[in-house]
Amino acid sequence: MAESAGHDGTCAGDGSGSGTGNGSGGGFGDGTGSGSGSGDGSGSGSGSGDGSGTGDDRDTRSSSELLGFAPGARVLIVNADDFGMYHAVNTAVIDAIEQGIASSCSLMVPCPGAPEAMRLLRERPEIPFGVHLTLFCDTARAPHQWGPLAAPESVPSLLDEEGELFSPDGVPELLAQARLEDVEREFRAQINAVLAAGLRPTHLDWHCLADGGRDDIFDLTASLAAEHGLAVRVWLDPARRKTRPRGLPVTDHPFLDSFSLGLDGKADRYAELLRSLPAGLSEWAVHPGLDDADARTADPGGWSVRSTDHAFLTSPRARELVDREGVIVTDYRTVQRLWQRAASA
Repeated sequence: MAESAGHDGTCAGDGSGSGTGNGSGGGFGDGTGSGSGSGDGSGSGSGSGDGSGTGDDRDTRSSSELLGFAPGARVLIVNADDFGMYHAVNTAVIDAIEQGIASSCSLMVPCPGAPEAMRLLRERPEIPFGVHLTLFCDTARAPHQWGPLAAPESVPSLLDEEGELFSPDGVPELLAQARLEDVEREFRAQINAVLAAGLRPTHLDWHCLADGGRDDIFDLTASLAAEHGLAVRVWLDPARRKTRPRGLPVTDHPFLDSFSLGLDGKADRYAELLRSLPAGLSEWAVHPGLDDADARTADPGGWSVRSTDHAFLTSPRARELVDREGVIVTDYRTVQRLWQRAASA
């Protein structure tokens, strides 16, 4: 998938992060190589690192086979990111799951639309969702702006010179100054808020940071996931090399970020991607949203991407293509079970 990129949607060019680490924070360093890869911030979805594991007894099956699907099965997670950002996103995400081909979503807990999103999830316990761990604010426009969930004075290294969360343009600056203890405090606040709302997520992923952006942030997240019995979205090669030798299912192929697709001919490009989907486990990070006045005010750079995503995901064409191509659409519940088993072993 040439459209893969080392970032989440609205955060163009942050790559897999500029930080490095030794891969030891979450129990993912030893026995799987050094895992010391770093990204160059180019948004290319590439990474380096030698954490390929050793020994001849590694499980060489695809992740889809680990999940119990037949060899050769074409398995796809269609995850709707940014749930909770604002009302038009919330409405579109639910519609894309209930009426379209989206299979799960990821909740941005600090955002103004998060209380509504959590209510929608409580009313629909059958919808699987992850926590979209968020260290950035995409808009400075009131009333859509948000800050950290933890007390700002308790996470000073996550804030810019004005005492606000960095914008997506500030990914390199945030990764350069963020202290891991502040990241952990904020991540725990977001996870705990979800649990306190009576919700049970399936996985953890990140907003604007593919695989956490730094090795130590990835390892911290993996540790938090193990603590709570959750899976982790793993997209880039260095983290895949850490996790796959441990029998943990991750995507078998480069991921798709829908913000990397052009608007012109988007539906045709989605159709082409479904027809050419390879065997194994793939993931699309999609960003459905409605086109309304509130969306255009809150998200001037993203509403058109979101509305065209929503249009395709809920179209009869999308469902017909999935059925005709024999694509198996799954969600993170299947992945979560194996991550839970590994955490308890």
